[in-house]
Amino acid sequence: MTRPPAPEPLPHPVVDNHCHLDIGRGDDPAVPVPEALAAAAAVGVRRIVQIGCDLPGARWAVEAASAYPSLVAGVALHPNEAPRLDSLDEAMAEIEALAGAHDRVRAVGETGLDHFRTGEEGRAVQEESFRRHIDLAKRLDKTLVIHDRDAHDDVLRVLDSESLPERWVMHCFSGDAAFARACLDRGAHLSFAGTVTFKNAGDLRDALAITPLDRVLVETDAPYLTPTPHRGQVNASYLVPLTVRAMAEVRGDDLADLCAAIDGNTEVAFGGAW
Repeated sequence: MTRPPAPEPLPHPVVDNHCHLDIGRGDDPAVPVPEALAAAAAVGVRRIVQIGCDLPGARWAVEAASAYPSLVAGVALHPNEAPRLDSLDEAMAEIEALAGAHDRVRAVGETGLDHFRTGEEGRAVQEESFRRHIDLAKRLDKTLVIHDRDAHDDVLRVLDSESLPERWVMHCFSGDAAFARACLDRGAHLSFAGTVTFKNAGDLRDALAITPLDRVLVETDAPYLTPTPHRGQVNASYLVPLTVRAMAEVRGDDLADLCAAIDGNTEVAFGGAW
């Protein structure tokens, strides 16, 4: 796939709080990490949270975060991964070992519920996995990163039945203003991806508009969810400025002020500077 050109740099650094540097897209392999980090830093994206979604990805995330000072890691079993495992117990034991043994692991996630790709037959295991990740985040004092696709009500149901960790993030927030308020009332940071730039995302922009400045985060979910005008091409952290500029316009914020807020909010949400 053709990679989009670099956008104009941001006036203040921000953090891409959810990225998959290890994943290629289609026939296009992942860009070498030093190259990806340099491209991001050149436009003001100087730090990244690398998310591992299965056991190989979690191991890779820890290794990368240990090797590159601008990275920290999140480790978990993706909600679509959990029903495919031979042993959830064994997989969770390794996730706990990775999360507990490395100070570069700041997050347990992404975990959560996905009713789009997982059918009824897999949802009980998915929910069990979600609950176990919530417990792990609390016990290890890590940030909980939640994946929610077509499962808003059930995500809230599970969260309301568990005591929440101190810090939690709704990754790639996908709800409307009412759902945003429900998450914010429970203490969430809301992370917005390139989807907020899509033409049909009016409800998502309404949610962004009502989110307090101190709860807003930005992410790529790269290599997916590339912002307009490059939707359909390979996403990467260096394209975050496109999303942030769109966010500032929706919210009516000064761009530099929004960037500074996102930068500070990410440190709060993920347990401090790195």
